[in-house]
Amino acid sequence: MRKRPEAEPISYLSHRTVFRILGITIEITDQTIMQRTSFLMGLSLLLSLLLFSCTDTSNQPMYKAKTYAVYPDRVEQGAYMAKASDAQHLSSTYQSPANATYSRRIEFKFSINGKDNELPVGVNHYLVLRPQNGKVEAPVIPFGEADATIPEAPEGDFLEPNTELLLQVDMREVLRQFEEQGYYEDIHGERIAATDFKGVFVAGSSDPLSWDFENLRSRPQMQLSDEDGDGIYSLRLMMNAYNPDNFTEASWAQSKDLSAWPSYTSDQVLIDALHQMSLEEMLDDIRPDGAFMAGEKWEGVWTRDISYSIVLSLALLHPEASKKSLMAKVKNNRIIQDTGTGGSWPVSTDRMTWALAAWEVFLATGDRDWLEQSYKIISNSVNDDLLVARNKTNNLMYGESSFLDWRKQSYPRWMQPRDIYLSHCLGTNVVHYQTYYILSQMAENLGKDQGRFAVVAQELKEAINTHLWQEEKGYYGQFLYGDRGGYALSPRSEALGEALTILYGVAEGERAQTVATHTPVLEYGIPSIYPQIPGVPPYHNDGVWPFVQAYWNWAQARAGNEKGLEHGLGALYRAAALFVTNKENFVAGTGDFKGTEINSDRQLWSVAGNLAMIYRVYFGMQPDSYGLNFVPVVPRNFAGEKHLSNFRYRKAILDITLSGYGNKVASFTLDGEEVAPYLSADLEGTHTIVIEMSNEDMGANEFNLVENHYTAATPQPELAGDAISWPAVEGASIYKVYVNGKLLREQKEMTFSVADLDPATAIQIGADDSFLSEPIIPALFSESVNIVEAEGKGRSDARGLIGYSGKGYLPLSRDENTEVIMEVKVPRSGKYRLDFRYSNGNGPINTDNKCAIRSLYLQNQYLGAVVMPQRGYEEWSNWGYSNPFYVLLEKGRQVLRLKLDAWNANMNGEVNSALLDHLRLVQVLDEE
Repeated sequence: MRKRPEAEPISYLSHRTVFRILGITIEITDQTIMQRTSFLMGLSLLLSLLLFSCTDTSNQPMYKAKTYAVYPDRVEQGAYMAKASDAQHLSSTYQSPANATYSRRIEFKFSINGKDNELPVGVNHYLVLRPQNGKVEAPVIPFGEADATIPEAPEGDFLEPNTELLLQVDMREVLRQFEEQGYYEDIHGERIAATDFKGVFVAGSSDPLSWDFENLRSRPQMQLSDEDGDGIYSLRLMMNAYNPDNFTEASWAQSKDLSAWPSYTSDQVLIDALHQMSLEEMLDDIRPDGAFMAGEKWEGVWTRDISYSIVLSLALLHPEASKKSLMAKVKNNRIIQDTGTGGSWPVSTDRMTWALAAWEVFLATGDRDWLEQSYKIISNSVNDDLLVARNKTNNLMYGESSFLDWRKQSYPRWMQPRDIYLSHCLGTNVVHYQTYYILSQMAENLGKDQGRFAVVAQELKEAINTHLWQEEKGYYGQFLYGDRGGYALSPRSEALGEALTILYGVAEGERAQTVATHTPVLEYGIPSIYPQIPGVPPYHNDGVWPFVQAYWNWAQARAGNEKGLEHGLGALYRAAALFVTNKENFVAGTGDFKGTEINSDRQLWSVAGNLAMIYRVYFGMQPDSYGLNFVPVVPRNFAGEKHLSNFRYRKAILDITLSGYGNKVASFTLDGEEVAPYLSADLEGTHTIVIEMSNEDMGANEFNLVENHYTAATPQPELAGDAISWPAVEGASIYKVYVNGKLLREQKEMTFSVADLDPATAIQIGADDSFLSEPIIPALFSESVNIVEAEGKGRSDARGLIGYSGKGYLPLSRDENTEVIMEVKVPRSGKYRLDFRYSNGNGPINTDNKCAIRSLYLQNQYLGAVVMPQRGYEEWSNWGYSNPFYVLLEKGRQVLRLKLDAWNANMNGEVNSALLDHLRLVQVLDEE
């Protein structure tokens, strides 16, 4: 504990005395001594003021940013303040400014079936709303026709609250094409079958509109109707509606009995109150069945939400609810992947977060039965993943970014679920690495062979550091694009993944320090990704998620980065205090909770993250198989005495006092005896621990604070003959041409000749720092493509669909055509690219769990899993291609088999079906 400075004479001279008090030099001469009475009175007053300023630290910020400051008892941000009067009370004056700055100009598009299919990417309709008597009637807009002009957005002139808007779209041309030819061809050249028409929707930039096309079908309030059948569809919307959600709760007062839970007190009453509030919110997030819900607006049990929360702090606090939550996400003795892009697993594969949480529960409890049970569940799950979700060429795992499960929020729009499955994402791969490491540790504890799992873990770690590391940036890249893009690396940072590389030892030594000091952070916290994607509203994009901030803070503590940790703690505490709840997310650029696509109070992983700052960071609790390590980290500005009582670890109840700052322990006493900062797992009963820090500054004191930035838009190239061309991208001065994932050249021109390239080459275009464009592979458009039709290979059906090739298609399900044999006549020996054209109308593109999966064999050699994600609910005329395979084939007759194997079971279990159109075969390398 830092001691109060005392007045100390530093020199004595004849007729002159000098004192230094609290850094202030005071000189006393003969004259002042002669006036000793007034001098002594003045000195007494001065000492009182100085000593009071020393003890009253409430005016010294723990962290100060440009726009806000976090003090021991309050947070100040402009005119707003949140203040804790004690550990049981917190009040806030914060109000979202969203209503006051609502622009008069809105952007929007109409949509058939909830798809972005009316106008080209980046081309929208515009209106400047000037209401008369609170209403605006927009002109009738023909579907698919762009506006003639774009009106200017008036500066400093905002829309009146509660403006009623009537939108109208003329669909008569679309309906005519449905009637005459059975389909409508949209702006992208895609045919929408009349039988697949589900309705007209609107998406846009201003609340209640949203650019989230994929969820339009689940928002009936965004669907237009044609009441009189004249082909003009309309919808009334309330713009700039007053909404009480724009305002936070004014205050929080503890209302639950928390005596059964740990009590935390410190010299920072604000943090004490946030700890108590978070404990209450944790209890509010327990469902009647005893499992954790994801948050106030998310009553379900989500694999990744509960798992990340359990790792942060809930395994330590509430292991029984943690177990119940984890077992709610088990089916057929395997981990359940949350619903997600294209129908869940294996497009999404971050269900392995379950393994991280299960291991933490064992470390917290020592429960051997739980260890045995969870080991079997994880082993079964990884055995399926190794067959379906591993790239045997580079040893990385396939699958969507962990937690970033809303594809347009973190990927370019052209990436279909097939492409997302084929991507190699940072956070997901670190989760898989840690899963295999954990399995090796579980095996060791259970006396089983751990070799296989340890080998896979090491291979994954090496692959991550080989393929995802960016030496020039000092942090890892967001993802590898996948097969079609030649596994080019997206250079964006991905905050959760960066944190996990430090926490789980993928980044070691100097590399961990580099990640901690180089990963971009913003004024209000670390954004989920950086830089941001243009045209995509805040959520994962342009969003800060407090649970990600918590993992980042934990990683900063692990890396010993004091200034980075102070910034992270300030960002976390600012939001929780001003909003008087642990929000799901907030806008990265403004720090406001209003403006993201959806938000929830008492979000479970945000709650767990706030609590983790006490247990994981300040007290540095790190359980292992044999006991509890203490690796405390306290930044200088957060120093003082911290007291944690009634903390339960296995069979022990701990009362812990921590004082000082730094990341080095000066002394650690257990029941008055100085010992190493470690408790044996066998400890029982009540014990007192006193930890004194060394009061030394930490090593690294940098963090990469940047301005928020949106990249250029993704180019939209087209192939015509031997030339690729693309429209100019606003704000772009340089275009980059990638061939098979490698940068070929940079140029200012917007054309590129492919005449001298191998026709099987994948070409992509980037604009400055944009995403890369959809790959163009000329060979796929050539006449040399070999098509093997699926009809006739088994029992077919007829549904009146359109868009298939040949004379029909083949239905695949759990009961019919479970093995399909396709004979291929190979014209010459060599390397071939093959994939399957299919449709899957079992669910929408963005959610559900009915991805169709089959095993592919060449003769009897297993080549891998054919993944056929959902393409639109009941859109069976929506055809696309599966993931491709590259296979060496001998000239002559070859036999390929599509088979439903046990490891092809998707997350639905009952529905695993698709319509198979044909096999496509293209030679990519002549090996004769």
